[in-house]
Formats: sequence, structure tokens, C-alpha cells
Amino acid sequence: MKRNANLKDFDELPNAAAVDVRTVAALCGCNIATVWERARRGDFPRPRKIGGSTRWNVGELRKVLLGDAE
Repeated sequence: MKRNANLKDFDELPNAAAVDVRTVAALCGCNIATVWERARRGDFPRPRKIGGSTRWNVGELRKVLLGDAE
């Protein structure tokens, strides 16, 4: 799925889906370097390697973005 489609359809993605760093940056209104910094600090969930790509789990992102992090 392309980044624009992920961003546009984020609400319809299942919690098990995964998105790339560009999508995370667009969702948060920040740049890519900020996403990596927030992940390093623990403000964002840790990304996962899937094949040769790094992805964030949609369900984990929703918890952080909606303020429901435990």
C-alpha cells in the first residue's frame, strides 16, 4: 500500500497492519528524523523489521496517537 493510501485510509487499517516512517511522520505532522528520535526516546513504539523494511504497528501507533498508551 502506498504512503498516501496508508495515510488516507489509516482509520480503516487493522491494528495488525504496519506502516512506514513516512506515513508515521505524516500522521504526526513532523519530519522523518523526529519520528526516529521519538522512537529512540520511547515516545513512539519501537519499529519492527519486516523483510528489508522498517515498519510501525498500526495498533501500537493508535494507542500513542490517541493517548491510550498504558
